[in-house]
Amino acid sequence: MNARPVTPRNHLPLFSRIVAAIVGGYLLASIATVFLSFIVPASLPEAVLGATLFSFAIYTAAIIWVFAARNATRAWLGLLLPGAGLAVASFCLQLAKGAA
Repeated sequence: MNARPVTPRNHLPLFSRIVAAIVGGYLLASIATVFLSFIVPASLPEAVLGATLFSFAIYTAAIIWVFAARNATRAWLGLLLPGAGLAVASFCLQLAKGAA
């Protein structure tokens, strides 16, 4: 048998994926909730409620993505890039709404 010895270094990629799934997935779902609250064509309470409900699906998809990605770096990038894009878009929408 050609098994690798168990060392803390062997567990770092798994630990990184777990942190990405929990923390990164939550942050992505939260940012998506803010973004969707701006673009859903409904009253503010209904838009926030709908976006919050949809965020559960986003969080689940993020967790699946993290463990389906080829490596931990790709998993992190798959969360951080869309999250950064949604954050910038939400910020721009907030500025546009405040200027109106």
